[in-house]
Amino acid sequence: MSDEELLSLFENPETRRNAFNQLVRKYQQKVYWLVRKMVVDHDDANDITQDVFIKAWTALENFRGDAKLYTWLYRIASNEAINFLNKKRRKYFIPIYDVENELSEKLEADPDVSGDAIQLKLQKAILKLPEKQRLVFNLKYFEDLPYEEISEITGTSVGALKASYHWASKKIEDFLNDTD
Repeated sequence: MSDEELLSLFENPETRRNAFNQLVRKYQQKVYWLVRKMVVDHDDANDITQDVFIKAWTALENFRGDAKLYTWLYRIASNEAINFLNKKRRKYFIPIYDVENELSEKLEADPDVSGDAIQLKLQKAILKLPEKQRLVFNLKYFEDLPYEEISEITGTSVGALKASYHWASKKIEDFLNDTD
């Protein structure tokens, strides 16, 4: 079912719940993996994904259609993931370096993370990036979104995104070369 059809069904009070359930089925996995790449931990990613859809439920009737539906959901998801990491840092007074180490340790211990040593190194390198740069890298590299859509998600100009992606790629390359 297309996003337009889902939104049309959502507008009708009789089909609202069904439309939203279909929306969740359509986007839940994508939202989960976007969040998971940011926060690493499965349980945290699950909780944040639920929060994303709760926010979407409450705000969907005000969705104007200026952006694509998945772009709007990704924006909510990316903001929730970044807010979660910031709260965690503040709550435990953890410096950013220690949060990176904690996430890296979770990544190594996670049975759901498959792949070889190179994939694990790449994931560790990505965790070294600042959150917004990590988000841009994940959206471009893994989701293969065009810069224009990433701009809608992040509220950042295309030029700044290109620079951010370039610097993220350079940092990852340097990290991978340093750990060989």
